[in-house]
Amino acid sequence: MFESLFVPTLIVALAEIGDKTQLLALLLAARFRKPWPIISGIVVATLANHFLAGAMGNWVAGLFSPATLSWVLAASFVAVALWTLIPDQLDDDESSSLKRYGPFLTTLFAFFLAEMGDKTQIATVMLAAQYPHFLLVVLGTTLGMLIANVPVVLAGNFAAERLPLNLIRRLAAMAFAALAVYAGYQALVLSGLT
Repeated sequence: MFESLFVPTLIVALAEIGDKTQLLALLLAARFRKPWPIISGIVVATLANHFLAGAMGNWVAGLFSPATLSWVLAASFVAVALWTLIPDQLDDDESSSLKRYGPFLTTLFAFFLAEMGDKTQIATVMLAAQYPHFLLVVLGTTLGMLIANVPVVLAGNFAAERLPLNLIRRLAAMAFAALAVYAGYQALVLSGLT
């Protein structure tokens, strides 16, 4: 049961380092200099976005046989592992037009939109399809987002400029690759090929 919480937390925390939403958190912290409304906006936006993603993953899990789902998950985790190696960049326009709404609403809208189709949202879909405790997965992916983004909001440029982003991206990619190997192994077992 706790695996449904801890694995998503770790995976998303690693994957979020250097992600566009982390860059967005840095940008919002620099513009507003009010950390608590920004952090609150991140929490609400991430819970909403990841709840939808987790619900989709939970729904998709019911569409396939366990063996087919494991093969799909293995391929998806490989794709996300490769995607994780590509550094994200943030369009400045993504949050500039929302600034007039204040730090909480700007963060809420900007984070919700920035997470659409992002690798952490896709990972949430896949993790919710893999693990049986849907709400724990959503809580775990949200905690992962907070672990990666709250220090950036609180410390601003100081922490972001000193992190070894290439190493962290490689670690996140390795974590997704490990999940791919595990899902592939499950697929082999479920298919009776081992």
